[in-house]
Amino acid sequence: MTDICGDFRRLLMAALEDLAARGVLPQRLDLSRVAVEPAREPAHGELSTNAAMVLAGPSRQDPMRLAESLARALKDREFETGGYRGTGFRVEAARPGFLNIRFGAEVWHAQLKAILEAGAHFGDSDLGRGEKVNIEFVSANPTGPMHVGHGRGAVVGDALAALLEKAGYRVTREYYINDAGAQVDALARSLYWRYREALGESLGAMPEEAYPGEYLIDTARALIACDGEKWFGRPQGEWLAPLRDFAVGEMMRLIREDLALIGVTHDLFTSERELVETGAVAETLAELEKGGLIYRGVLEPPKGKLPEDWEPRAQTLFRATRFGDEVDRPLKKSDGSWTYFATDIACHRKRMKDGFPLMIDVWGADHGGYVKRMQAAVTALGGGKAQLDVKLCQLVRLFDKGAPVKMSKRAGTFVTLREVVEAVGKDVFRFIMLTRRNDQTLDFDFAKVTEQSKDNPVFYVQYAHARAHSVMRHAAEALPASALADEALAGARIERLEDPFELALIRRLALWPRLVESAAEAHEPHRIAFFLQQLAAEFHLLWTKGKEEARLRFILASDPELTLARLALVRALALVIASGLAIIGVAPCEEM
Repeated sequence: MTDICGDFRRLLMAALEDLAARGVLPQRLDLSRVAVEPAREPAHGELSTNAAMVLAGPSRQDPMRLAESLARALKDREFETGGYRGTGFRVEAARPGFLNIRFGAEVWHAQLKAILEAGAHFGDSDLGRGEKVNIEFVSANPTGPMHVGHGRGAVVGDALAALLEKAGYRVTREYYINDAGAQVDALARSLYWRYREALGESLGAMPEEAYPGEYLIDTARALIACDGEKWFGRPQGEWLAPLRDFAVGEMMRLIREDLALIGVTHDLFTSERELVETGAVAETLAELEKGGLIYRGVLEPPKGKLPEDWEPRAQTLFRATRFGDEVDRPLKKSDGSWTYFATDIACHRKRMKDGFPLMIDVWGADHGGYVKRMQAAVTALGGGKAQLDVKLCQLVRLFDKGAPVKMSKRAGTFVTLREVVEAVGKDVFRFIMLTRRNDQTLDFDFAKVTEQSKDNPVFYVQYAHARAHSVMRHAAEALPASALADEALAGARIERLEDPFELALIRRLALWPRLVESAAEAHEPHRIAFFLQQLAAEFHLLWTKGKEEARLRFILASDPELTLARLALVRALALVIASGLAIIGVAPCEEM
């Protein structure tokens, strides 16, 4: 795979080794922090490296002087990238000690050929080297239909999984079913209420603790179709467990259907109740106890106003403070049942035993206080060999033409994911969910996300892909199909592309492999959406220049050679956009 940033870093490493051999740098320096990245400002060149900045301290040198030495060491070296080999680059030292790199047009022309030769695989990486990664996402309580916040977590998790797969990891997508505890018992009682109503009993208003949405009316009808009046008038001890299982099964069916609407599937569903019933939780706690990490103790009272039901009592506690948490954490409730934290520890222990050194959990922002304790537990059980990264998804605020949208009759208290997706479509929903960092609140306006304008990022990116295909269709009217194949376009006279706007677009395309790796390393799929918007903007700008200046049109009847070179650029643009949209889970439009 060609990656101009990675290729130049290899050249840089060779220059650093040469400086070490000459005594300019000490031997055995840690080079892991040396990075080569796209320059943030065009005035600073096309790539930049922090090598002198991060090595100045360990080598006891002035950063600027070291940068100048490194610039001299790089001068006249041959650079290899994308089939190019030569000295077509310049390196300049800039205060306080950065190196800025500029390339000749021939380097970028070689990058364009490499894109066409790689096709859909351009940007594929072996960064992960086949390492196993578990991503747990969605994991909504099975007590009702999914809301738009769940949908955001679903898209973030699914896009992150696709991103890591492109970067060479082996990913398992997991859904953790919270099917134990008080909330599913409340669900069973709510279902029983609807069951009695459906059988003709007049009950009045539902209890406050019940789930009020109308979705349980359908579930009650399904229960009657299955069991008839079997549970009517029976004591709670007889119907609670079977109705709980029936309700959870129906809710999970609805959740799977909702996820299918946005193209999300999971490889693994793990039941909290099963972890308890098979003894996995007890085994986990025994392992922690053996390590001296569990004790009986009394926690300090909560800061601020005390809850009315708080009392100082002895509890079974995990020594979370040994691993960076603020306080030790309870593992058992007053009734002797496990806390959610205890079952979650068992779930993460199972993942570690299944061979996942890296685990990523995508949670709602309301679980932010839970992060440190879970990471503490993973550190304790994994002995430092396992890593847990938690991505918190902030709220999605719904609007319609600027007015807040707050409630759904079917759900009772919120707008369901299904209602939103049916209104705007899967592709719009998925893309918009990645137009902000996951830890930032996202405003979703039904009117704005469906309008066809440059202010709508989904439309803007898909329109760029559709425009590229429109150009290729017009070209097909005058040229044989063989001339427009990727391998044929890779052999076009690409060096004819000389306009600054053309070269700027090639530079953006060439940065796609590095963008994939940096986004994968940071676990930030929103970077893909940001990149696609920038790429689309540069292509639309070039299109507009062609409308204004005839010499910049993609198809020139008077110059077939230049036409093929420009078609090569258009085709590469379409390949990279399609590659990015595939990670996001959005279909690339060929006509709009």
